[in-house]
Amino acid sequence: VHLGLTIAYNVLYGSLFLTVYLQLWMILYYKHRRFSYQTVFLFLCLIWAGLRTTLFSFYFNNCLLANNLPVFFYWLLYCFPVVLQFITLSLLVVFFAQVVLRAKPEEERVRLKRPLWLTCVSSITVFLTTNISCAVLIQMHQLDDSLSVKLSLVRVVINDSLFIFAAVAFSVCVVKMAKIASTTVILEAKGTTKRQAITASVLIIFLYTSRALYNIFAVILPFNDILSFGYNWINVSDQADYLGLDSPNFAYVSFGIVLFVWEFLPTLIVILLFRPAIPSITITPDGQISSHPYFFDNPRRYDSDDEGAHR
Repeated sequence: VHLGLTIAYNVLYGSLFLTVYLQLWMILYYKHRRFSYQTVFLFLCLIWAGLRTTLFSFYFNNCLLANNLPVFFYWLLYCFPVVLQFITLSLLVVFFAQVVLRAKPEEERVRLKRPLWLTCVSSITVFLTTNISCAVLIQMHQLDDSLSVKLSLVRVVINDSLFIFAAVAFSVCVVKMAKIASTTVILEAKGTTKRQAITASVLIIFLYTSRALYNIFAVILPFNDILSFGYNWINVSDQADYLGLDSPNFAYVSFGIVLFVWEFLPTLIVILLFRPAIPSITITPDGQISSHPYFFDNPRRYDSDDEGAHR
């Protein structure tokens, strides 16, 4: 393991952890809503960054331990970050779907709300169950390479199909959101524009979809026909369960690049989208100072002519 790369990885993910941590404190300081999509997304990003920082910190002095962790810690450090990313993507679908539903009649909003959440929770449950089951079974049967490969195939097909399904649903929400004028108000209220939000969403969709497709190809195509990612652990890019090490030096670099492109960048985009805005200070006609912490707190964030027609 290159010490310089290990330091760089820890600085990168550690800095992201501190950034999210400070943003959560900003929510308290500026008295934003303490429980909202904003805080949930930031907490998910905080946990993800903390787990990745912890994983790479093992490689300073004890690489052997990092590659031979007990089952629970193996799942927590290698597998759970991917679960967090799927939860984030699923909640993004719910969030933007609810923004789109604001332009619908109230009866339709009420009718679609329960199926929306039921689909989200069901998808997360299937993803988490598959992830845990395969991780435990692979660790219990490490000497049986054929079984490990079969379990990896099952996990990848199920979980990455769910990633693609969520990405498609997210795409539909983004397309519909782009056509609804009322979404401009909520996006401007949190300090961004519709174009910026759509651009960020498209990038997230592309990154998650490309990773899912790579993972599926990695387990379906012949082993030698696809580039091997990992450092003594993976060819599939998302967790440590598919052996395929060609060059230790290249593998460690490539795994870092994989995590940066397919994990760090989507997480960074989510952080930028849901960053807490510094409230603007205005003077009211009677001379009083009024602050407006407008991220998820703007009382007019859903007001629009389109929605008003349905009230």
